[in-house]
Amino acid sequence: MSDIGDWFRSIPFITRSWFAASIAVPLVGKLGLINFRHFLLVPELFFNRFQLWRPVTATLYFPISPGTGFLYLVNLYFLYHYSTRLETGAFDGRPADYIFMLLFNWICIVLLMIPLIMSVLYVWAQFNKDMIVSFWFGTRFKAHYLPWVILAFNFIIGGSFVDELTGNLVGHLYFFLMFKYPMDLGGRSFLSTPEFLYRFFPNRRGGISGFGVPPSRRPAAQEPAAGGGGGGGRHNWGQGFRLGGE
Repeated sequence: MSDIGDWFRSIPFITRSWFAASIAVPLVGKLGLINFRHFLLVPELFFNRFQLWRPVTATLYFPISPGTGFLYLVNLYFLYHYSTRLETGAFDGRPADYIFMLLFNWICIVLLMIPLIMSVLYVWAQFNKDMIVSFWFGTRFKAHYLPWVILAFNFIIGGSFVDELTGNLVGHLYFFLMFKYPMDLGGRSFLSTPEFLYRFFPNRRGGISGFGVPPSRRPAAQEPAAGGGGGGGRHNWGQGFRLGGE
């Protein structure tokens, strides 16, 4: 048990909280300690009876059954694996920025667990798009394709791809507005982390890195590229480790 406790405490704080809640809420519903209908998003109850917890619990709840248990465990692993790598990689030392990303994606979704997990996985894949990843049966491909491979995988084992597609689209929207458009295309910045989040979750130094870094801001037109030459405007979106590697 001490090994499990040490492993759990080693998970970065935001991912650990999300991971624990994504186990606790479905388990409470499965055991019948609280009727699972209290976790679902019902607009009439939210607006008329001010049951304000519903948008949050709806994102954490998953209907565990003999037919969906494997899909739940797979997505729980994706949550742990890719959220940990984002929090300790591209968002290392910047908890406010990571929380803002989760809040933005959550506001765009506010429905189910899988779309939010997929949006995080999509953002990670964009930061590490040229990294070669391994998937089931020894298949290997660039991380850029991983969200779409998982979409097909979840469709095969779960019979639907709407949740995965929604998550990919929301993840793309966040990455495009936060990084791609202002930094690579030279457009205006539409998203920025609110100052109050920095007050509650200030930036810090240190931590684990190496799982991708945010792209650097696009240089101004009058600043020549180092060493001269072309290639203007394109960026290396980050490097990372092989899945499961140290």
